[in-house]
Amino acid sequence: MTTPAESTGTPGHQPETGLRADAERNRERILAAARRLYAAQGLCVSMAAVAREADVGKATLSRRFATREDLVTAVFADRMDGYAAAVTEALADPDAWHGFTGYIQAVCAMQAADRGFADVLTMTFPAAKALEARRAGAYEGFLRLIDRAKDTGHLRADFVPEDLVILLMANAGVVAATGDDAPDAWRRLVGHMLRSYATPGAPLPPPAGAPAPTALYRAMVRLSRTGGDVS
Repeated sequence: MTTPAESTGTPGHQPETGLRADAERNRERILAAARRLYAAQGLCVSMAAVAREADVGKATLSRRFATREDLVTAVFADRMDGYAAAVTEALADPDAWHGFTGYIQAVCAMQAADRGFADVLTMTFPAAKALEARRAGAYEGFLRLIDRAKDTGHLRADFVPEDLVILLMANAGVVAATGDDAPDAWRRLVGHMLRSYATPGAPLPPPAGAPAPTALYRAMVRLSRTGGDVS
């Protein structure tokens, strides 16, 4: 016959199902904290800062995510899926030039929405194989997108894949520098870059308006106070 003590288990001992539930809750708290910090500050955030934001110990964080690359992969897996899906959608566009310009705008919008993802797109994580596999797949799709856009005669013949990397680096800098002061400044940059990629007479999206001078001034003041550090 089972006694009450036997049915409830050893005093102070948490059943395995409870331990699993606690572990999952901690994992979700860590991911939510990392998403908030990365989105606001970029990938410069330390693992210790993530642990504090999640209100867990460093040991708990390291059990869930042994390395920074593990945490970054978990946080940005869905965004990298979206990045890859943007290429697929662009390749499916019957108007190859429209697909190309739409893809450039979509990827830069992803950067603008999340500073952490802006960093992810301009950095490599050799140890994060799943993340890098998604990036490689998106890159292969972009190569096909370039060829299709050039076949329309609207994309300059001297455009190379590295031009996208340069744009993403520049856009990440603009997003970080302007912040909440001029959050749409990146659209102006992307518009100018699309014009530089296009052949004369190529159809282009309407240009975005320039940020208000006062907004850019506030961004410049903020940068001067931080010594130009946008991290």
